[in-house]
Parts: sequence; structure tokens; C-alpha cells
Amino acid sequence: MDRITIQNLEIFANHGVFQEETRLGQKFLISAELFLDLHHAGQTDNMQDSVHYGEVCHFITNYLEEHTFQLIEAAAENLARELLLQQPLIRRVMVEIKKPWAPIGLPIETVSVRIVREWHEVFLSVGSNLGDKEATIRNAVDALAQTTLSDHAGVIREVTLSDLRETKAYGETDQPDFLNGAIRFETILSPYELLERLHEIEAAAGRERKERWGARTLDLDILFYDDLILHEQDLIIPHIDMKNRLFVLEPLMDLCPGKVHPVYHKTVSDLYAELSGEQFVNR
Repeated sequence: MDRITIQNLEIFANHGVFQEETRLGQKFLISAELFLDLHHAGQTDNMQDSVHYGEVCHFITNYLEEHTFQLIEAAAENLARELLLQQPLIRRVMVEIKKPWAPIGLPIETVSVRIVREWHEVFLSVGSNLGDKEATIRNAVDALAQTTLSDHAGVIREVTLSDLRETKAYGETDQPDFLNGAIRFETILSPYELLERLHEIEAAAGRERKERWGARTLDLDILFYDDLILHEQDLIIPHIDMKNRLFVLEPLMDLCPGKVHPVYHKTVSDLYAELSGEQFVNR
């Protein structure tokens, strides 16, 4: 991916653990790499098709002068998030904060923190079989789009809902039919931040986790998070059973039939065809 590089922007700010650091301030050197598609800007020669690195430098300076953090880790984290939210053309950002006057008491050139943050493409399955199922699902979509992080809006964007389909219950079948769909969006939330947000939306819809495969007002499951493969006790990505669930694969076909499963190395349409016996035709 193309990038714009800012190297060693010098600022004077008040970040640090010690009281003298936050009171007196010190020098910091900021570097950033802004990853975005510059092809169109190269063709049009128009500033609107790129990111103004001068404005970015002033934004970085103002932000770090106006906010105080104890840790340069926190300063880098918050700055990276702000750049992604303030500059929608940026897909990924690397931020490095150097602290050449770090109070270590030893001869040292500098200490630094470097992080990379980016927009992630996420696909969810959504289902409901209690109450006004369609209204519950559409309210959940609206809630996703209104997600905030530290009072910052826009951390989830470009939310798209597939067509909704009524299906028989999976696992425990003696319950009302489900209304199922899939959701696609982009987010700067980490997988665990996203999981926490999904649980909040489910709880707001009256979801009670009493039994596996039981009836529920709302069910939101992470299917894909970029091409991440994650296997933790409380979170598995991609969803471990999606290849066996037509009610998951069919609405997912509306959104990303060519998406390649990072474990099975098969497209969503391949998985759908294997399970349903029907071939996908791209019209």
C-alpha cells in the first residue's frame, strides 16, 4: 500500500509519569506513516484526493500539546486512533513517539514506542427468534453504526445488512423460527473491544445467556475479522462452526461470496456449495 511519511516532527509537550515531566514538559519526536491509495491523487494532481501532510503535522502537534498522558504508549494509541478517525482516506497508520529526554539517569539517545493501527473489515452473523425479530435486528445495526470509543463516534463505519431469511432453529429445534442475516462493516476496534460492544448490544435487546442454542432476542457472532485466526478460550475467529450453518453462509453470500476463509482456504461460495449442494452463479 502507498504511504506518506512524516519523520521526527519535533514538539514540546507534557507527557510523563513523573510530576516534573507533566509540569515542565520536554521534547518529543513524532514519526508517522500514513497508508492509503495514492494512485488517484497521482493521476488528478488534486490535494482533495490525498492527505495534506502539512495539516497532519499541525494536527499531531496540537493534539499532543493539548492532551497529557502519563505513558507514551497511551499518547501513541490515542494519536493513532485520532488520525484514523480524522482522515478517512487513511487505511492504516504507524505512529512512533521518541522521548530523547527520558529521565533514565543513563547515557541514551532516545526511547520510543511504535504502534500500527488500522481499519479492519468485519463480518457478523445476526439472528433473532423472539419478539419483533426484524425490528430487533435493524436496531442492532443502528446501534453498531452509533458505536463510540472514549466518546469518539465513527469507530464503526460503512455498516451493511444482508437480506434477512427465516430459518428453522439450529441445535435445539423446539423453538420459534429464526430471522437470520449477515452484517459487514469496518472498525478500528480490536477483536475484544468489538466482542464487548456486541455483548452490550445483545444485552440492550434483552438477550439472556441461559442455555446453548436456546431462544434469544438477539444473537451477534463474529464470523471474520480481516483474515485473523484467533483461538482463545472466550473468542474464536473465524467462527468455528460457520461452515456447517446454511443460515450463516446464505446471507453471507449476499455480502462476500468471494471472501476466502483463512483456515479452510475456500471461498464463502465454495463453503455454501459444499453444504447446500447448490453452485453459486455470479450474475
